[in-house]
Amino acid sequence: QVKLVESGGGLVQAGGSLRLSCLASGLTFTNYDMGWFRQAPGKERQFVAVIKSSGRNTDYADSVKGRFTISRDNAKNTVYLQMNSLKPEDTAVYYCAADSRFRPYITRDPHLYDYWGQGTQVTASS
Repeated sequence: QVKLVESGGGLVQAGGSLRLSCLASGLTFTNYDMGWFRQAPGKERQFVAVIKSSGRNTDYADSVKGRFTISRDNAKNTVYLQMNSLKPEDTAVYYCAADSRFRPYITRDPHLYDYWGQGTQVTASS
C-alpha cells in the first residue's frame, strides 16, 4: 500500500520560512518523480515544483521560483520543499505527489501523478 505523508506545514508571518517534508512508503522511491502542488480555497490545484527521480532535474512555477527549493533524499524516501520569503498568496493546502512513469521529462500536469498525500496547511499571514 502506497502512502505519502506530508508534514511541516503551519502558520508563519509573511517573509518567513517553512520546510515541508513528504515521507513515501510502499513504493520504490527511486522510480518516481516527486511533485508538490497546492490548492487554495475556491481555486484549482496548482503546480508548485517537481524533482526527477534521480534528483538531477527540477522545475518550478514562476510564482515560487527563487523562493522555494525542492530536494529529495532517496535514502530516506523523502522529498522536501523549502519555502522562503513566504507571501500571503502562498497560503494553501500543500500536497506531494508521485509520478511512476519512466518519462524522459518531468511534468507539471497533476492528472499524470499516480499517488497523492493528504496535504498539509500552510498559512502566511500579512
